[in-house]
Amino acid sequence: MEHFAIGVDLGGTAIKVASVSVSGNILLEHKLPTEAAKGPETVIENILAGICTVLNETLKMHARDLLSGVGIGVPGVVSLDGGTISYPPNLPGWTVVRLGDILRTELERRKKLMLPIFVENDANVAALGESTFGAGRQFSDFVMITLGTGVGGGIIINNKIYRGVTGAAGELGHMTIDYRSERIHAGIRGSLEGLIGQQRIVDYAKSLMADAPSKILHELCDGDLSRLDARLLSEAAQRGDSIALETWRFVGEALGAGLGTIVSVLDIRKFVVGGGVSGAGDFILKPAREALYRYTLKSMHEGLEILQAKLGNRAGVMGAAALCF
Repeated sequence: MEHFAIGVDLGGTAIKVASVSVSGNILLEHKLPTEAAKGPETVIENILAGICTVLNETLKMHARDLLSGVGIGVPGVVSLDGGTISYPPNLPGWTVVRLGDILRTELERRKKLMLPIFVENDANVAALGESTFGAGRQFSDFVMITLGTGVGGGIIINNKIYRGVTGAAGELGHMTIDYRSERIHAGIRGSLEGLIGQQRIVDYAKSLMADAPSKILHELCDGDLSRLDARLLSEAAQRGDSIALETWRFVGEALGAGLGTIVSVLDIRKFVVGGGVSGAGDFILKPAREALYRYTLKSMHEGLEILQAKLGNRAGVMGAAALCF
């Protein structure tokens, strides 16, 4: 039988936990609310509850000595030694927390298990998941970019997460790609996230509709444009709506420009695009591929490639488990 690990994806609203084999099979999955508003103690207790639930059930089917450890992906900056997370977003009341030590101590006390525990930034573990089990398996070096509420990313070099000097590398959404922009997001003018974060995408579509109302989008929203989101824009694009198609072209072009900057800096030429907004597929990726060539030196065109992520919303738990292998 194969070795396996427990992967945890800590989000602002939900905690996902799974046992994952070394070959990438999901043995068991569990999801529970984060209850972030109740503070760190409650969230940590929920993490432990999720881990224990998955452990208990998995160990009924698999030998304990095959368990490689527990990996956890968390929002925010993680120290280089993996011991400390600092001021994670969407988790009120958290400051600087040695999460790995807390979980290790409690699992030893409750389950009599002395396990290695690895803590890593959530975007980095998603990239590791795609590197180990998904679209990035064929590449030793690539960049993953996640499109969702915000824009995140992870850098894989020689099949390992590149973390930079302090552990904060990969904040791709905060790259400035339009320094003259009037939009300032998280204190940064013209950042990629400020241009193509999900709310900005919706706002862009609405601005186009002010000049040319869309019958299809109005139908999909039941006449209430406050319901407009990336999913409905994707559906409208599939139906040929010109507003939706132009919105996704804008997103793809901005994405391609950002990726071109990464090529120039890192000479990495492979990209994996994930996150909920990436569900628009080629409506984003086709203009992104075209723009990538325009924003990259001709001498660096060879080998440029943008792929869609394969693991979907499992990238986090699978990448977290991969920290243990």
